[in-house]
Amino acid sequence: MLTVEDLPNKLLTLAHELLPGARKIGLLVNPTNPIQLRFRGSLETAAATLGDELIVNEVRSRDDLHPAFQRFARDGAKIVVLPQDAMFLNERKRIALFAIAERLPTIFGFHENVDDGGLMSYGTDLRENWHRVATFIDKILKGTKPGDLPMEFPTKLQLVINLATAQALGLAIPPTVLARADEVIE
Repeated sequence: MLTVEDLPNKLLTLAHELLPGARKIGLLVNPTNPIQLRFRGSLETAAATLGDELIVNEVRSRDDLHPAFQRFARDGAKIVVLPQDAMFLNERKRIALFAIAERLPTIFGFHENVDDGGLMSYGTDLRENWHRVATFIDKILKGTKPGDLPMEFPTKLQLVINLATAQALGLAIPPTVLARADEVIE
């Protein structure tokens, strides 16, 4: 996730386009994921630059999710960012229900979260990443030494929006954001 240039600023920009004037941004973090800890630092820097207040809630297990969303609502978060994480992906249906119950729009790192009720995702495409992995495995099985393969980072990001979730939250997605979406779920 951190290999994508300026992703934290892009996520915050999307949050502001969706909810102009929203300055309290929630961040859900799984502290057992070292990548998320680095992402958190980058997002904190981006938020400070933009004058946003970042409200961080850490969750270590699925049982921590509902209380975290209740805290976001109580603390006045206007939107919640959820970086790429296996727990957030596995618990995507529950997370979507908690977010809607607390009337909190969400921006995820994985498309799949939006398929199951999240509002929006902006990040790499898991399916494309797995396709790239398969290509590398094929080359290795055909005799290429792993050390001879180039290191690749994701270069294409997808913006996916769930209009049914937007409607459930009473949000109108700005036309400028809709126009940039790679996929809109109705």
